[in-house]
Amino acid sequence: MSVVRDLILQADDQLRYPSGGELRSMVDFLSGGSRRLAVVRVLTDNEKKIVDEAAKQLFARKPDYVAPGGNAYGQKQRAQCLRDYSWYLRLVTYGVLAGSTELIQQIGLVGAREMYNSLGVPMPGMVEAMRSLKEAALALLSTEEASMAAPYFDFLIQGMQTPT
Repeated sequence: MSVVRDLILQADDQLRYPSGGELRSMVDFLSGGSRRLAVVRVLTDNEKKIVDEAAKQLFARKPDYVAPGGNAYGQKQRAQCLRDYSWYLRLVTYGVLAGSTELIQQIGLVGAREMYNSLGVPMPGMVEAMRSLKEAALALLSTEEASMAAPYFDFLIQGMQTPT
């Protein structure tokens, strides 16, 4: 779930103390805590702005999604899309905090493809939505902060592209 937990469990499984390299990894992770919190603060404080901008970008690129017959056509369907965007943004913040993609995998990707397929939501549309979410979020971060958050968006995007 986090770098520290994973390193401790790995050492314990092998019945040994953490190595010098593992301890340095822990120090690096712990010393980056304030930077991770700053990234999460920007993302959470700007959730509505990020979600609205991502939707604007997506629907400008894919107007058929909000046209009659599209998956985001109508007030209810559009609201459900925006709810999902907020949910995935929250998952990215969990990843940034933990320094791990494990929660994104467990909460966000396991079963997501099946759910969207059963609802008739095309996965390429979800991938495009997550790209828009990433663009909108990273635009609010400094270069250093964006480099910290981007891998978690990329993991989410890749997971939605990969067949189960």
